[in-house]
Amino acid sequence: MPATPCAWWPVWGAARMPEAAHHLPVRVYYEDTDMGGIVYHANYLKFIERARSDWVRSLGLDQRSMLEDDGVVFVVRRIEADYLAPAHYDDALDVVTTVHSVTGVRLVMNQVVRRGDTELFRATVTVVCISANGTPARLPAQIRALTP
Repeated sequence: MPATPCAWWPVWGAARMPEAAHHLPVRVYYEDTDMGGIVYHANYLKFIERARSDWVRSLGLDQRSMLEDDGVVFVVRRIEADYLAPAHYDDALDVVTTVHSVTGVRLVMNQVVRRGDTELFRATVTVVCISANGTPARLPAQIRALTP
């Protein structure tokens, strides 16, 4: 299911997967929880979005420049999510992102939210680019160069 774990760094020409997964630490705050102190289900989507944005930045891509200079933005086309166990107020979580597959127009990533060794949430996310008028656009070269 997940691609071989790998470490993310900017890819400037070498068409290969990085060597480990991208990790983003997340602390659960009171605002992330419901009345029972358990992370509200929609907040997992916020956690994985934040991790994808951080991953894109680690590749040397500036999403604001993509919009202003090239007129394209990333959009989520599909999310398949599994809620496996609850996270609680003040938990230290790790959001792990790996690339599953890349084409010229589609990026599929596996994302897992963990507390220690316990998997709490798992998602497969399909991302595409669109232009300002909503038509499909090619992914940036740094992402197209990633091959599982």
